Formats: sequence, structure tokens, C-alpha cells
Amino acid sequence: MLLGFEDFTARLLAWTSWWNTEHQPAPLRGRTPLEAWQDDPTPLRDVPATDLWTFTLEDAGTRTLTTRGIRFKKRDYVGPWMTGQAGIQVRIRFMPHHDHRIEVYHAATGRYLGSADLADQATDEQISAVRRARAARARRLKKDLEASQRERYAAVNQPEALRRLGALTTAQAEAELAQSAGTALSALAMPDLIPPAAPPADWRTPPSLVTRTAPGRLPPVPSEPAPGRPPGPDEQTTEDGDAS
Repeated sequence: MLLGFEDFTARLLAWTSWWNTEHQPAPLRGRTPLEAWQDDPTPLRDVPATDLWTFTLEDAGTRTLTTRGIRFKKRDYVGPWMTGQAGIQVRIRFMPHHDHRIEVYHAATGRYLGSADLADQATDEQISAVRRARAARARRLKKDLEASQRERYAAVNQPEALRRLGALTTAQAEAELAQSAGTALSALAMPDLIPPAAPPADWRTPPSLVTRTAPGRLPPVPSEPAPGRPPGPDEQTTEDGDAS
């Protein structure tokens, strides 16, 4: 049975406390890790939490500060300190998996300028809805994977093509195909699904394009003039003497 997050956290803290205050590893010769730490005469220096936090940041290179803020991972980040700073080069640092905020430094001097928050951030309700949709999609994928792994094959006593076992009714097959068709919307994105409407009948449409227009109002395909025949009244002659 999988542990819940709270149960897992409680057990991990209990194990950590046991390891540091009760456990006596052999290299420590009868002492606990806490006792060994307390007996160590090395002087300690307390580092502010804000300074420690900077060690968790990763560098993301330089960007140009614009009137829209800073572009990072195809999203805009803004901060009140950016007013009047458009055009300068800045360096971005960020904490992995915490993409709601970035830290900005001057690219040339390294001076800290301030933090920037994600612009147009989704509400908690929108984020919850997205997570529910992702969870539902994950459950469907897991169900399909489990179904595909339940394939069974007929036993054989000589080399031959495999034969899958398992039967479906017509209704079951149609229901499953309809469900999969509804999720594969990209398959419906066919550029020629709706052909363009036919042009007016008096337009001279090239024969190669006539078959690509919507049926019912196809323009007549003009015949080529015989060699040496002058163009008709509906034909125009270009400067090179070609009929069009």
C-alpha cells in the first residue's frame, strides 16, 4: 500500500531523528552523529537564509529587458523595479521547479536588480482544473496501457503465426474506436477536408485547380486554341503574343 504524503513525511522525520540521536555507527565508536557533531571543535559561522537561498539558483543566461518585462521559457516576467529600465541587458537566475518567479541581475556588473513574477498567472481554480484534466488523461492512458498488456495468445506446438485470444462484440469495438477517435483530434486536421468554393464561371481557372474546388459549380475548362488560330473575343493577347 502506498503511503500518503503526511504519513511519509512523519516516518522520514522519525527515521532522521533516530539516525542522529540514537543510532551509533561503527566509525563513531559508540557515539551518535549528534554527539560527534557537538564534540567537533571546528568553529561554526551562521549564514543568513537569504544567502543560502542563492546557492539553489541556476543561471539562465542573459536577456534584454523590454517594456513587456523579461521573456523566459516563452513567458513574460515583470516586476515593479523595471520601470524606466527598458533596453538594459540582464542575467536571469531561477530555482528549478519554482517557475513562478525569477531573480534578475545586471549583465555587466552582476548587481542584483530584483525579482520578477510571472505575468498573467493563472488562478488557483484554473490550475486545479488543469491538474484534474491531466490526472484524468493519465488515468485513461494507464487504463489503455493495462489493457494492451493483457494480450493473450494461443498456445502452439510448431512454428506458426501468432493468434491473439480475446473477443469483442460489435458494440464494444465501436465504443472503443469512438473514444479513441475523440482523443486524436490532430488526425482531423486535414487541409483538404473542406475544398475551396469554385470560382465564377467566367474565370479562366487552370485545369489543375478545377478538381480541387468544391463540386456543383465547376467552371468549364477552356480548350487550347489550334495552332495558328487567332484568339477569340474572350481571349486576351499579352505583349509576347501569347493568348491568356
